[in-house]
Amino acid sequence: MGTHVIKMPDIGEGIAEVELSQWHVKVGDLVVEDQVLADVMTDKAMVDIPSPVHGKVISLGGEPGEVMAVGSILISIEVDGAGNTKDMPVVAEPAKAARPVAETKPVTAPVESKPAAVVEAAQAPVAREASERPLASPAVRKHALDAGIQLRLVQGTGPAGRILHEDLEAYLRQGPATGASAANPYAERTDEHQIPVIGMRRKIAQRMQDATRRAAHFSYVEEIDVTALDELRVHLNEKHGATRGKLTLLPFIVRAMVVALRDFPQINARYDDEAQVITRLGAVHVGVATQSDVGLMVPVVRHAEARSLWGTAEEIARLANAARTGKASREELSGSTITLTSLGALGGIVSTPVLNLPEVAIVGVNRIVERPMVIKGQIVVRKMMNLSSSFDHRVVDGMDAAQFIQAIRGLLEQPASLFLE
Repeated sequence: MGTHVIKMPDIGEGIAEVELSQWHVKVGDLVVEDQVLADVMTDKAMVDIPSPVHGKVISLGGEPGEVMAVGSILISIEVDGAGNTKDMPVVAEPAKAARPVAETKPVTAPVESKPAAVVEAAQAPVAREASERPLASPAVRKHALDAGIQLRLVQGTGPAGRILHEDLEAYLRQGPATGASAANPYAERTDEHQIPVIGMRRKIAQRMQDATRRAAHFSYVEEIDVTALDELRVHLNEKHGATRGKLTLLPFIVRAMVVALRDFPQINARYDDEAQVITRLGAVHVGVATQSDVGLMVPVVRHAEARSLWGTAEEIARLANAARTGKASREELSGSTITLTSLGALGGIVSTPVLNLPEVAIVGVNRIVERPMVIKGQIVVRKMMNLSSSFDHRVVDGMDAAQFIQAIRGLLEQPASLFLE
């Protein structure tokens, strides 16, 4: 028997270290070739680490949440034959191979005694061994990891007891088997739940903090009458939806951004604040902020300037699905020149989106509401929507930002102008 050591791979693009997000195996497990051993997080995406061999896990090189250097020992597997090292067994040294991100670990408050009626109303904790691995999809495991939930304590309602996203949400709503419940919503609660900020959530936190610290944000809000635009969208869907796919407002807004940027190239730019260099780009690579189970991701619609309305819609849908299912590649999550963000029906009235550095502009879409408007002395009901957009004042002047959004407004309020050349 020998030992096969798997080291943290070089994922490319000059990355020197990555965060260990989740283990899919434990010491003592038998693994087969191509089985996923762990998930690691780069600055842009989650990456699966598969096993190149058959064997038995004899040591793990780190804990979830630790940042590990490329080339450090990730896992050691006992294999038939000589393995790839002369030292048997090889045990990773976490203190040398990785540095901890935080000392906080998920904890569950002690269970207190409750009246029988309360116990029946709340979801009872599951009696699983600490080493038992409950059934759950990778997306659910990531959700639980980010929320600090121990899956072995969650009751699964899926086939064969599989834990679903709904089970996690139910567990979070009620808390760990203590305190208030539906039977007694006024009961005192003493439970606490510490959630480690690791994985995608930590990356998001770092990027948002970095963006607000480095860039000189300012926001500009403009009201847009989208009545005619929505009528056009409905008409096109009725005529072509069955053959070309349904259109949302997003591809129209992307088209408006592309057209407006022709006159405002300083906004389709990246700013390297260390080198003090602004790079203006002819290509419009639009990042579309997308909510996923592991947090906010920004897949990129490349060369939006060269796409048709339906081509843009199809690419937005494809990328959103890839992001939500955790299948978006590093290339699909990088390289944007300007970002579009929308909360859809939850978009509120006004928002202040944070820049996606090194970009210098982000366009935010708020929800559409029907309101009475005065047009030519008459009160009429119109569909109104706000654009809440932010800019980097180090690069973009306030006048340029206002004129850019006004240009988008004009294009959306007169949608035929979107397609005039």
